[in-house]
Amino acid sequence: MARHLVCLTFDFDTVSGWIARGLTTPTPISRGEFGVVGAARILALLNKYGIRSTWFIPGTVIETYPDESKRAVDEGHEIAHHGWTHIPPADLSREKEEEGIVRGIDSIERLSGRKPRGYRSPSWDLSEHTIELLLKYGFFYDTSLMGDDYTPYRARTGDVISLEEPVRFGETTPLIEMPISWTLDDYPHFEFVRTKTFILEGMRAASGVLENWFDDFDYMTRITEWGVLTYTFHPYVIGRGHRMLLLERLILKLLEHGAIFTTMEDAADDYAERFPLAG
Repeated sequence: MARHLVCLTFDFDTVSGWIARGLTTPTPISRGEFGVVGAARILALLNKYGIRSTWFIPGTVIETYPDESKRAVDEGHEIAHHGWTHIPPADLSREKEEEGIVRGIDSIERLSGRKPRGYRSPSWDLSEHTIELLLKYGFFYDTSLMGDDYTPYRARTGDVISLEEPVRFGETTPLIEMPISWTLDDYPHFEFVRTKTFILEGMRAASGVLENWFDDFDYMTRITEWGVLTYTFHPYVIGRGHRMLLLERLILKLLEHGAIFTTMEDAADDYAERFPLAG
């Protein structure tokens, strides 16, 4: 029997992403603050359709907005790890990365009463140590890599990457990788960001993005009997009025075409049951 899973995931970054980029003047901070407004709208929409989702929350955001973070817990959503700050692991020393993982676990456990099973790296850029550290601290899945689109797989550690030599792939680990894509992320489609050295234009029409996002699901149903499609949203991005209408239209269209909405941990459990690790 065909089974096509959809994971709606929300990176509740609020102000943390702007702070990590050094953008701490009042206007960028206020853009992050809008995430609180967006989160309330999103949670109401998910409740309307009885959808459970996964919220990736940096530890500093949990400590800054404990009541707003707790609402996601109280309404039955999975809380997963998204760093202590929003600095990508690739920009941290091993010691600082490990410290952030531990602090984030502690914040989530205090918030939800349980340790997180899943991890998503800020800005989707793992370090050479991340997989090893996630295994050390008992994570079940990661969702930061892009080596597939509809089929989870096992993450590797110890790849040797060289310009002049063939790549030597490392050891397959028990950590389940739930693949993602920038094309299924709201941020690059919609956000306008200007710094002294960089411009992200964003500002795309929601109707075109809706077509792209649904077509990825449609294609999954054509080529797989079982698959998982993961969408990534940021409350301060998708929470704007016309984008909330987009999100509701997407939900309705997916439901109409047989999508099964689930949390990331439940999708990873389904994968592990169907495709047990050899040996």
